[in-house]
Amino acid sequence: MNVTDLKAEMRKAASRRRRTADPSVAEAACERLVAAVRDATGPTVSGYWPIRTEIDPRPAMHALAGSHELCLPVVQGVDQALKFRRWMPGAELVEGAFGAAIPRARVELVPSILIVPLLAFDSKGGRLGYGGGHYDRTLEALRSRDNVTAIGFAYDAQACCEVPREPTDQLLDLVVTESGIKQFA
Repeated sequence: MNVTDLKAEMRKAASRRRRTADPSVAEAACERLVAAVRDATGPTVSGYWPIRTEIDPRPAMHALAGSHELCLPVVQGVDQALKFRRWMPGAELVEGAFGAAIPRARVELVPSILIVPLLAFDSKGGRLGYGGGHYDRTLEALRSRDNVTAIGFAYDAQACCEVPREPTDQLLDLVVTESGIKQFA
């Protein structure tokens, strides 16, 4: 089985595991997420608006609104890096790609800290996303210009033994779950 097929099979299993996670633990995970962001270096944080069964970072984003400039990712198209629009609590949102909410105002920012959604993660910082490569392209571009921190945000149930990697896959710097913060070297 090639890496593409292996990832496709893993996505199905990871999606099932994520559906079994208890959403009531998200509050504890958000508290840890706020701490992780405050420990990271950088003034601008990209969060995300949850879709499907993703863990919800919005309480953490609200808590960070007083200390950081915030933005949300905007999918530009197939095989393209993400752009980011400024977001603040109460901002008007519209539906973007994949049903994710994005700010109506088109004020673009460049994040130094990214809160990254995922289907699965491993103990080396490997991340399995939905397969579009948007975050991989984005992290590669941002890291080529500056120091950027990629924080995976997930339930413990999303941990796996190993995420198969391709040369284009970007590693996470840390993952925050309800049980703690996992840092990678």
